[in-house]
Amino acid sequence: MATVSSNWERVIPLNAPPFYVFKTPLQKSMQDDREYRVIRLENSLEAVLVHDPTADKAAASLDVAVGHLQDPDDMPGLAHFCEHLLFMGTKEFPRENEYSQFLTKNNGAANAYTSSANTNYYFSVAAPALSQALSRFAGLFHSPLFDPSCTLREINAVNSENKKNLQMDSRRIHQLRKHLSVEGHPWRKFGTGNLESLTAAAKRLLGETADDAVGEETRRRLIEWWSKEYCASRMRLCILGDQSLDDLATLASTLFSPILNRGVVPLPMLTTSPMGPDQTGTLVAVKTIKTYHALDISFPVEWQDPLWQHKPMRFLSHFVGHEGPGSIHSYLKSKGWITSLSSSSQSISRGLSAFKVSVSLTIQGFQNHRQVALTIFKYLTLLRDSRFASFHQREQAVLSATRFQFKEKGDARSYATWIAENMNDPIPRELLLSAPSLVWDWDGEEEGSNKVRDYLDHALRVENARIVLLAKEEEEHKQDVVWEKEPWYGTEYYVEKFDEMFIEEAQGPNDIQELYLPGPNQFIPTNVQVDKMEVAEPLKAPLLIRETPLSALWHKKDDKYWIPKAHVKIHLRSPFVYNSARAAVMTRLYSAVVDDALEEFSYDASLGMLHYSISTRPTGLYISMSGFNDKLAILAKHVLDKLKTVVVDPARLEVKKEQVKKGYENFFLEQSRSLANHYLDNMLTQRVWSLESRLEELPSITAEELQQHIKLVLSEVHLKMLVTGNLSKDEALEIADMVEEGLSLCTLSLSELNRHALIPSKGSNHTWASTVPNPKEPNSALSYYVHLGSILDERLRVTSSLLVQILREPAFNVLRTKEQLGYIVSCSTSVLTGDTEKGMRIVVQSEKTPGYLEDRVEAFLESMKSVIEDMTPEVFEEHKESLRKGWTEAEKNLGEETSRFWAHVVNGQEDFLRKEKNAEIIQDVTKEEVLELFLFNVHPASTTRAKLSIHMLSQKHPASQDLERTNVTYITDVETFKKSLGVSVDCLW
Repeated sequence: MATVSSNWERVIPLNAPPFYVFKTPLQKSMQDDREYRVIRLENSLEAVLVHDPTADKAAASLDVAVGHLQDPDDMPGLAHFCEHLLFMGTKEFPRENEYSQFLTKNNGAANAYTSSANTNYYFSVAAPALSQALSRFAGLFHSPLFDPSCTLREINAVNSENKKNLQMDSRRIHQLRKHLSVEGHPWRKFGTGNLESLTAAAKRLLGETADDAVGEETRRRLIEWWSKEYCASRMRLCILGDQSLDDLATLASTLFSPILNRGVVPLPMLTTSPMGPDQTGTLVAVKTIKTYHALDISFPVEWQDPLWQHKPMRFLSHFVGHEGPGSIHSYLKSKGWITSLSSSSQSISRGLSAFKVSVSLTIQGFQNHRQVALTIFKYLTLLRDSRFASFHQREQAVLSATRFQFKEKGDARSYATWIAENMNDPIPRELLLSAPSLVWDWDGEEEGSNKVRDYLDHALRVENARIVLLAKEEEEHKQDVVWEKEPWYGTEYYVEKFDEMFIEEAQGPNDIQELYLPGPNQFIPTNVQVDKMEVAEPLKAPLLIRETPLSALWHKKDDKYWIPKAHVKIHLRSPFVYNSARAAVMTRLYSAVVDDALEEFSYDASLGMLHYSISTRPTGLYISMSGFNDKLAILAKHVLDKLKTVVVDPARLEVKKEQVKKGYENFFLEQSRSLANHYLDNMLTQRVWSLESRLEELPSITAEELQQHIKLVLSEVHLKMLVTGNLSKDEALEIADMVEEGLSLCTLSLSELNRHALIPSKGSNHTWASTVPNPKEPNSALSYYVHLGSILDERLRVTSSLLVQILREPAFNVLRTKEQLGYIVSCSTSVLTGDTEKGMRIVVQSEKTPGYLEDRVEAFLESMKSVIEDMTPEVFEEHKESLRKGWTEAEKNLGEETSRFWAHVVNGQEDFLRKEKNAEIIQDVTKEEVLELFLFNVHPASTTRAKLSIHMLSQKHPASQDLERTNVTYITDVETFKKSLGVSVDCLW
């Protein structure tokens, strides 16, 4: 039964609450085989239903149009805290980890995030389990328990998350921008929250009292806030599954109709700019944690989301962020002042946007930051004085249409989240899928060009700008200033108004002749035909179509996705890329100078959706090229020619050396868990050159020496190549010929080129301890590894994966949720260098000491013995089925398929059907096998396990506070320790 009103038709099903259906079909790309339906429930919640007939993974995302800007003034972080506590059980499913446990057993996962104006919750799950997952998911929004026993723990979790962020420059600078807003503006709010911000109101009300009472009052305030702000009319839902649209509609209506419509304003908006006259026309100098130099210029502009048709700021960003001849980037790079430049329109929050230009500076560029900024303003003057050719806008329209029409599928969870996010934008429902991507041609319409002129004439003026200048050391900044501190992160900064001379120069004419507008783009694809044919069944693996002493070429003509795109992957192996610390640094610089030389040429290619990358590995260079196959050969020729013939420019080399140096130095300021994992990987790899040794070699490398190194690297090589997509066998062979031209065969055996893992001996229990280099980092970290065995042993490979699957969710639930050790807790499979050995790794980042963390990890592992022993056959089979579904899950696009093929080509195992084999083997793996593996290789009491842990101790803790363990051998000499380990076998190819 149905009634019709405007574009919405009311449907009254027999087995579900009534709802409305949007009658106009959604515009979708020609590649999209999914079906869509938009419905609105009677509580005003809107949902997009996606029927994907091929989906083996389902997903859902619910976006609530409430974020931290709606936090009460006396409780910063409340929206974020709500996101945390909401997961802790519902009336129907009261157990706090029921939701996550169910998803884990069904090849799924969940997460959420809180932004300024939205809070988004999402999950993915094996397609057959969608309805059960949705039952648990929907309850989070109509009947959450906000479990009192979890309140203090989740406040601590928020606090731990905030502590994790305190030394992150991106977080610090973002909050500083907010802090420097107009006094009293909601944009000033601190969104993450911490222990103090979430409990201060309760403590003021109750005075000095027990934590439980503070937690109870904080929970009361949360429920009061949630009862007002979490309203069905503010919610947008996307459900993606293999069920029919009718069945998905029934699920949505039945499960989400109980959410209350509280009658509040649907979408809270920012109506005033956070930047007034006192905030604009200013330079903000900031001390960073990491070593780098940067400058950005931002301008507040009107909210861009309603301008979805013409996207005027995207049009302007195309010019300002261009990297070709005549661009700001090209000019400043020629001066040796910058290493990168980008521009974009950013959505600050619902109701307000900003136009931002970001520049990474060299030291010389930092010293000339005033001229860098003036160059940007002069380019804006150039745009202001220019008449844009019609091709400038038409190219953007054509490229956006091509990109949209051949958009490939991605993972279900990301797609559902993207749709739910877009539903809050002021876009016609029928254009929900297309409007975020498409740019409409301006021909015959003046609105787009008028907006551009208006922005250039008014918004993008120096008096409306804020410049943020970033550097680590105080002496690099202006002297004799008073530094202030942002209250939440302690970021040091000072603010000064632009001087009159700067304003006058910025307002003046463009007098830089090297600046001009870009010409037509030669890389816009024109031939998008696909050689499609009927195939009984797609090939499951690429074919080895040529093998010589110099190279091996694998090829698979696309017979599955039928898109006009291709991928080319090359592994150029050479014995000279990593044979010393100095060689490792020079190889890194080799890649950098090639990228530098290709920058202007490749920028137009990237706009035309043709991309390349050159990365270094200890075994050689990885070259990857992908995109529309129409012009891919042109890109490949330029990239490969430059790789072989690049001439090292001494001035550009110095810029790249500075950049590499900053990268090496900044690694030591990464989060403590990253350092712990880095050192663990190094301990278990046969040949590693430390960052310290590379930093020592870097300064003395000259252009002449690097040129000789490049010649040496290319003098002895062996190549592995993979070509996939809309390229024939003959075209693949032509590309291979292009790669091989001018290269010489390596004289070393393939075994000598391989990298090897080091294997801890059975019965060993080692720990290596060090101090976190950043004295301000509050978190320590533990990376705890136990060796499981050879990946080449098929049954062990599968059994060990099942063991980690069983341990993963309980590790998170016990160590993070219950024991509150820290925000970062993970348990995962760890594949060692060479891809022939594997283990299990548990990582914890925490304010607790590493010794204490290791005690808790071992206590957890001890407790899991009885959990595995007592596990019912039904639960054990659920874990097996979850893994099996993961292994049989089909790749969603050509890129995913290519990546899987490439992994097997590179590691030499060429076991392209491994996932299918794993799925077969797991069917008869027994609990006894898993328990035996656990008892022999993982349990702390085992006399046969091989365990290595890395302790990174925060300088906030005296070393004496860390627990010394009596049954552990502490590593004092790393090289001696590594010599005592076994070496992994080769995979010859």
